[in-house]
Amino acid sequence: LFTQWCADLNSLDSMSPQERKRQGYIHELLQTEERYVEDLQIVLEVFHKPMSESGRLTEAEMAMIFVNWKELIACNTKLLKALRVRKKTGGENMPVQVIGDILASELAHLQPYIRFCSCQLNGAALLQSRTDNQQDFKDFLKKIATDYRCKGMPLSSFLLKPMQRITRYPLHIKNILESTQEDHADRRPLREALERAEELCSQVNEGVREKENSDRLEWIQSHVQCEGVTENLVFNSLTNCLGPRKLLHSGKVYKIKSNKELWAFLFNDFLLLTHAAKQFSSSGPDKLFSTKNNTQLKMYKPPVFLNEVLVKLPDPSSEEPFFHISHIDRVYSLKTENINERTAWVQKIKAASEDFLETDKKKREKAYQARSLKASGIGRLLVTILEATELKSCKSNGKSNPYCEVTMGAQIYTSRTLSDTVNPKWNFNCQFNIRDLYQDVLCVTIFERDQFSPDDFLGRTEVPVATIKKELENKGPATRRLLLHEVPTGEVWVRLDLQLFQNRASK
Repeated sequence: LFTQWCADLNSLDSMSPQERKRQGYIHELLQTEERYVEDLQIVLEVFHKPMSESGRLTEAEMAMIFVNWKELIACNTKLLKALRVRKKTGGENMPVQVIGDILASELAHLQPYIRFCSCQLNGAALLQSRTDNQQDFKDFLKKIATDYRCKGMPLSSFLLKPMQRITRYPLHIKNILESTQEDHADRRPLREALERAEELCSQVNEGVREKENSDRLEWIQSHVQCEGVTENLVFNSLTNCLGPRKLLHSGKVYKIKSNKELWAFLFNDFLLLTHAAKQFSSSGPDKLFSTKNNTQLKMYKPPVFLNEVLVKLPDPSSEEPFFHISHIDRVYSLKTENINERTAWVQKIKAASEDFLETDKKKREKAYQARSLKASGIGRLLVTILEATELKSCKSNGKSNPYCEVTMGAQIYTSRTLSDTVNPKWNFNCQFNIRDLYQDVLCVTIFERDQFSPDDFLGRTEVPVATIKKELENKGPATRRLLLHEVPTGEVWVRLDLQLFQNRASK
């Protein structure tokens, strides 16, 4: 494992002390990741399975203790597999030592940790309460923990491991980065990976701090039926682009014409209108989120995204507590129980909408600024992403909503999203400034566009500019079929045209 990250298996002895140190830190990351994934699996087999089969805990109690453990296993198995795939596929045309880009990509999809870590305190409290008050339950846990794989550790210790692992990623990446030479192709991707790791730690800590918000999101998850939403909606998770989801406001509103009672939930990314499957009485939000409240709510209309809404008041002089929400081609006319409540809804929806739009704007500006840097390089690369074939399916209908992100360093272009297809035809053009013929790498990554969570990864591929130069030498533009890595299926067809400036072409 240690030497396979080297381009030449016999080259360790000839490496500089700095590069040997770098390889050691990469090896440490891989080893600890393998052990961690084993620990996650041990919890499932040694603790979760017998506890579930014993009938000593209800389904709700099991969910409170283990939360989304299987999602954590899926995330880290995917990360480990990506590292192993890169290790195996590295070669002359694949910069095998660039692991920063893998880490940056995979760490962006560890959002289930926000939910687990923010709920873990409740799970730990329940586990402690049951072991303190029920001797037979305590004996049962002690007995199953005698499995040799546990090495004497109780379940409570294993349940702390996800939080511990998340806090270790920045340290691992920092060690690799500090032992990576300044001119190494991995410097920029590792810096990006470190940013992602630190951001994830920050989001997890924020989720733990905002325990009330987390508890209320969990209440909504178990009490609101979201039938008709094509995408799996996990409330207590990352939004698509605004960080962790937050519940900003909730309460009772009414349709103006029919006087139909609705329960509205305003999050930082969308507004959800629901109605009670059975009538219940609740005079305030505290009672609504009570653990004793077993009410079931149904989604009234699809979620209303806040970057697409306009809130309007009727005649400002009117004392009726009415307001209107315009969303694309639909208007929701609502009323509240008093003017103060109307003011609260209108102000909070407007503020959340402005935050969402401002985030969108900054994201676009950042991409534009990186692309519009003055061409001070040695040439340009013209790229057309023609199509992709046999992409991984992400939806229940066997389709996906794919888009393509094409990058070279800080330069980034994003294609349009195509709906319901695993064979998208984009014919998408972009252009990159070449600064270093032997360090610049063209990266093509395909994502599934999600509404309620960060976009799903559908594969990536890379082509060093030096390889493009070698293949296109005096032959003009060429079309290439590139296999997508880190996924079971998929390839992308690209057209490449490298144009080196005359006075620098000899470099």
